[in-house]
Amino acid sequence: MATIILFAPLIGALICGFGWRWIGEAAATATATGLLFLACFLSWIVFLFHDGVTEQIVLMRWIESGSLATDWAIRLDRLTAIMLIVITTVSALVHLYSVGYMAHDDNFREGESYKPRFFAYLSFFTFAMLMLVTADNLLQLFFGWEGVGVASYLLIGFYFRKPSANAAAIKAFVVNRVGDFGFLLAIFAIFYVTDSIQFSVIFAEAPRIAETEIEFLWTTWNAAEVIAFLLFVGAMGKSAQLFLHTWLPDAMEGPTPVSALIHAATMVTAGVFLVCRMSPIMEFAPDATTFIVVIGATTAFFAATVGLVQNDIKRVIAYSTCSQLGYMFVAAGVGVYSVAMFHLFTHAFFKAMLFLGAGSVIHGMHHEQDMRNYGGLRRKMPYTFYAMLIGTLAITGVGIPLTGWVGFAGFASKDAVIESAYVGTAGGYAFWMLVIAALFTSFYSWRLMFLTFWGEPRGDRHTHEHAHESPRVMLIPLGVLALGAIFAGAIWYSAFFGKTNEVVKYFGGHYEAPSDELKAAVADRSPKASELKYVMEDPPGGAAIYIAPENTVLHEAHYVPTWVKLSPFVAMLIGLGVAYWFYMVNPALPRKIAENQRPLYEFLLNKWYFDEIYDAIFVRPAKALGRFLWKRGDGNVIDGGLNGLAMGIIPWVTRMAGRAQSGYVFHYAFAMVLGLAVLITLMTLTGGGE
Repeated sequence: MATIILFAPLIGALICGFGWRWIGEAAATATATGLLFLACFLSWIVFLFHDGVTEQIVLMRWIESGSLATDWAIRLDRLTAIMLIVITTVSALVHLYSVGYMAHDDNFREGESYKPRFFAYLSFFTFAMLMLVTADNLLQLFFGWEGVGVASYLLIGFYFRKPSANAAAIKAFVVNRVGDFGFLLAIFAIFYVTDSIQFSVIFAEAPRIAETEIEFLWTTWNAAEVIAFLLFVGAMGKSAQLFLHTWLPDAMEGPTPVSALIHAATMVTAGVFLVCRMSPIMEFAPDATTFIVVIGATTAFFAATVGLVQNDIKRVIAYSTCSQLGYMFVAAGVGVYSVAMFHLFTHAFFKAMLFLGAGSVIHGMHHEQDMRNYGGLRRKMPYTFYAMLIGTLAITGVGIPLTGWVGFAGFASKDAVIESAYVGTAGGYAFWMLVIAALFTSFYSWRLMFLTFWGEPRGDRHTHEHAHESPRVMLIPLGVLALGAIFAGAIWYSAFFGKTNEVVKYFGGHYEAPSDELKAAVADRSPKASELKYVMEDPPGGAAIYIAPENTVLHEAHYVPTWVKLSPFVAMLIGLGVAYWFYMVNPALPRKIAENQRPLYEFLLNKWYFDEIYDAIFVRPAKALGRFLWKRGDGNVIDGGLNGLAMGIIPWVTRMAGRAQSGYVFHYAFAMVLGLAVLITLMTLTGGGE
């Protein structure tokens, strides 16, 4: 079953890429979509009935070189099962949605066959992501990792006639290579320390790695800290964390279904998955995980501030993705990997729905993306409106406070992250950054809703008059995702964030309380319950995640003060209230504030000037160096020097060689005698080679 899940998208990609000329565009796209739904159906079966025991399915012998012996195998555990349903569900729905969205595209000439290529890229992207999450070793994971990068380059630059799309694709590819270099160094370091890249071996060796010192950057470091840090550098690129985030907003140049696929469930969550997969090493690297927490919390805050002032509907949602990824990394950094996966899981549903809902709006508004030209669309697009409303309720965390799970999907998972951050490493900083980010998230999410669906129509009157609801093939995926955005948090709350023993068992381990006294403390919710120890089945490699005995964050998060539990709900209400006041009660106020606070507004509008800074530090010097090497190196040295010298020497040598071919036998005989004399002389002088 797992093999079918893995290879079904690849078969779809091959059919769309190479077989559509024989079976036709419609049959090829339908086949690719059907294969994705097959993979989705089987993934849900695996997820619902998986017993938590790690299973290895060997497909073939892959590489043997010295001590390196690597199989191409599927590692099937609870972590893999979660990623399978996230990837295949969103991808299948994106495929279906794309049938309607890509039916008529103004970016291509009439009669141009772009749809098979688009579906081939989508399916290949899905296959690469499945390769990544089912990997049983680091090389296989890196193969999927790079495959996702290639596919994202093709999808982001799908509108190849647009210079902005080509630039965005190149930017995503280059920025991700920076992170990938860190990931490669981590793989090299792991192989150097353990002489293996198999997960089972690496995880079993984790305690020894924590006691090993390695030389790196001219000094000695703890191996676990270095490896964990380098792994996170790789994750920073794929998951668009601060400093390596600049590619993510520009990726909006791709078609909207691509945005939903990349930003909701696949490429950007690869980094979170990597950190959770490598939990046995992360648990022995406290300094590296503290760094992860700080970067994640700062990213959540940064992206939320930028989202406040964006006017492109897709860019607002893109920055919200960047912010939500920060939440996931905070959870992983404080050691509650199950909570990081919980937010990844719920985020996939409501973020995919928000992107596809935005695509429905753009489709109905004839590709207008500026929210300032929307207004009053809830009457024109009622189904899209309700879908976007559900997505907004989910991302802002609407629910009944203090219950933990009675609410929309984002309410359960986001509150779990914030409560865990409060008791984890760098708790004060991370907690407040996430709470402020929650407030900003509420504000810009409701700002999007109010500008798009309420008020009077703005912008071009003709566009508004002809605005229309999307076809049913685009609305069905929204309805399915709405179910996940409403119920996913409540249904799986206990599995991801229940009592520690429940969570650890869910991810394939077992839980032990060392004494009856501590067992009683758990029942009474006593503070002494924090002394509980958690043990995995085959520590640390026999389960989907590993929780070290001293890591009690998951348990302690359930006993945070009431005001901590209420803080994200209060932040959501404040954001909603301010957005309502700004865009419903007093619509002229935002412009006045922007004019009065022009430097701050420009700072946020220009995304903290990261692009400008990178352009000054990296891009311009690189271009200047390229011009210097071109004009001075290639032009003066190669063309003017070496080539010029060659132009003189080679013809002379050629003329001399031509003269030597006189055609007279006695000339050739003389040359042979002369050569023989030279050889005899050399042998005499050198002693005959003795």
